[in-house]
Amino acid sequence: MGTSHHDAARSGTFSIGGALSVNRLGFGAMRITGKGVWGPPADHDEAIRTLRRLPELGVNFIDTSDAYGPDVSEWLIREALHPYPQGFVIATKGGLTRSGPDIWRPVGRPEYLLQQVHKSLRNLGVEQIDLWQLHRIDPKVPADEQFDAIRSMIDQKLIRHAGLSQVSIAEIAVASQFFDVATVQNRYNLVDRTSEDVLDHCAAQGIGFIPWFPLAAGDLAKPGSILDTMSGKYGAHPGQIALAWILKRSPVMLPIPGTSKVAHLEQNVAAVDIPLSDDDAAALDEEGRKAFHAAS
Repeated sequence: MGTSHHDAARSGTFSIGGALSVNRLGFGAMRITGKGVWGPPADHDEAIRTLRRLPELGVNFIDTSDAYGPDVSEWLIREALHPYPQGFVIATKGGLTRSGPDIWRPVGRPEYLLQQVHKSLRNLGVEQIDLWQLHRIDPKVPADEQFDAIRSMIDQKLIRHAGLSQVSIAEIAVASQFFDVATVQNRYNLVDRTSEDVLDHCAAQGIGFIPWFPLAAGDLAKPGSILDTMSGKYGAHPGQIALAWILKRSPVMLPIPGTSKVAHLEQNVAAVDIPLSDDDAAALDEEGRKAFHAAS
């Protein structure tokens, strides 16, 4: 599929917290950092070009984290896009500390979360964070204390909306006693259905569901597989088919495929124009579930 006139607006819109309207196909800013999500990107200029291409392609929702780099992703977003275009929504996360490549350790102490929010405000050059997400619930700190800290950050107008990441329905219910959970970011893709129940819950409650690792397809992408067949049928890459399926799966779905290259970004956005039929979506769904149950 060509990439010149694709517009993420054709993915449809979703209103985060009932207030922030974004085009459903967003951008995940983890991959614009170095290897192991550590340090600067291998090609700084290409990362900046990729970020600057987002508004031109109709992408107005970026998901990042203070842990990406750490700080590097937020710095690059500010360098490339500040002052931000009208209607542009930047979500960030806090609650994971980094001490080296591929090392992620949760710290959910209220004073640490507050410190990280203040740092993200500076890094991004904003007075209020549109959407701030708890990157992980820290098992060593009572969950109530973490949720209460988020409530206070909303009350102080440091953050506008709050979300959670890698959580269960029960955890969403507890957090909801402290603040309105605007989004949930769990791992979800064609072959990882662990969070199927959480997605259905989010759809019922009008909570945005941000699937991370959305393009993974495992064995379904092999030659002769269903994704391979569909790729031929629609004249698209397997990753584009997987993304088209994700978008079709639920109206609360906000996929954030990430990349540090303009060409790959354009390829991802082109997925919004794949006219995936209901029958093909159902067939992909069935094969994905089979693969998931076989693996688990």
